Amino acid sequence: MTQPRARSDQPDSGPQPQAADVLRKILRSPGYLKALAFCALVGIPVSLASFWLLVTLRELQHTLWEDLPQAAGWDTAPWWWPLPLLLVAGVGVGLVVTHLPGGGGHIPAAGMQMGGSSSAALPGVLLAALLALPFGAVLGPEAPLIALGGGLALVFRDLAQMPATPQSTALLGAAGAAAAVSAIFGNPLVAAVLLIEVAGVGGPQLFAVMLPALLSSGIGSLVFTGLGRWTGLSAGDLTLNLTGPIPRLDAADVLWALVIAVALALFLHPVQAGARLLASYVAGRPLVRTVQGALGAAVCAALYALATGRSPAEVASSGQATIGELASDPHSWSVGALIAVLLFKGIGYGLCLGSLRGGPIFPALFLGAAAGVLLAPLPGFGVVPGMAAGMAAAAAATLRLPVSSVVLVVLLLGSAAMMPVAILAAVVAFVVTGLLPARPIKPEAAAEPAAAGPPAPAP
Repeated sequence: MTQPRARSDQPDSGPQPQAADVLRKILRSPGYLKALAFCALVGIPVSLASFWLLVTLRELQHTLWEDLPQAAGWDTAPWWWPLPLLLVAGVGVGLVVTHLPGGGGHIPAAGMQMGGSSSAALPGVLLAALLALPFGAVLGPEAPLIALGGGLALVFRDLAQMPATPQSTALLGAAGAAAAVSAIFGNPLVAAVLLIEVAGVGGPQLFAVMLPALLSSGIGSLVFTGLGRWTGLSAGDLTLNLTGPIPRLDAADVLWALVIAVALALFLHPVQAGARLLASYVAGRPLVRTVQGALGAAVCAALYALATGRSPAEVASSGQATIGELASDPHSWSVGALIAVLLFKGIGYGLCLGSLRGGPIFPALFLGAAAGVLLAPLPGFGVVPGMAAGMAAAAAATLRLPVSSVVLVVLLLGSAAMMPVAILAAVVAFVVTGLLPARPIKPEAAAEPAAAGPPAPAP
């Protein structure tokens, strides 16, 4: 006789707690509410420190690349200008890596890291940033800012004598890093989206981590904006001054967005692979080989200036300022200049990713914007959709964070009108990059100072 089948809708055990119940229990716990309030307070000093670090970097770069050449009688920096500056950067960063705790922070070729540095590693992180970024490293300030934010959060935790549990370390490190990200991008939501993608957590735990991070970044953004108004100083504006109205998208824009996404993924893949190979090479003899990588980037900037007659700073920089100039006056760049900046800045970017210290975001955005302007004359295309697709594709291919890449592009453009092509380009570039073979970094090269959070997925 056939036995009756068990009903599939009957649970094997007792009732499971719902996600809302788990979240409610977390929110009602005194320890979590105390940590939430502490994260709100942490956002204030982290944003103060981030503001002054950004202002210092910006003023140093202006002095080194504009004031000094003009004082010497040149309108712009001469072609050889990057050579001595990046020599100083290479020697300085090499000494930091070999002599200070934490090695100046993680190697940018290893990808985005949302964790913070230990208090002992913070001086090295700041010194490496001050030596690399203003002197011409093809990197951005976001990585040292994130390390600064996470590290300061842990310093204040220790000063307040809060329990140093793994949970509190991850929570406060994420909150500090989010406040720093909010400072550099000027938008708390960017910090939240980046944290979601980098941390890769889910379920109720996601909300438990995100609430302090979002709260801290929101307060940090208010402090950061207020400081800019009160002091009259500027740490950089990421909004692009696009000429003319935002156009409507059509089928040609979608088609060319696919083309530019594939092209940038194929272009940036060897750049990243070379950076990871260089990082493994530099780990053997950090001082000498860091100098070699920095001088290689300087040669790229010098060759670009010789070939185009333009400023070497367009290659030897993060591109944060140059991308605004490109967007406001794209016709001032010839086809030859755009091809040259893609070639030389791409090579310099890979050299700096593998040898110096800084963040990978801004050079990738600039390379994507330059590619978009270069391909804008294609039939049915245009500058605005070209830049939107290019920046989203380059950021997604480099960072491996497609959602964050789209959010960044929308923030830069100041409009959501280009979001469809940005999403399409980001997804295509992300998939193409994922299908290409990746070269890992040797473990000793990818090691970073004691982190306060999960690392980013390997690029």
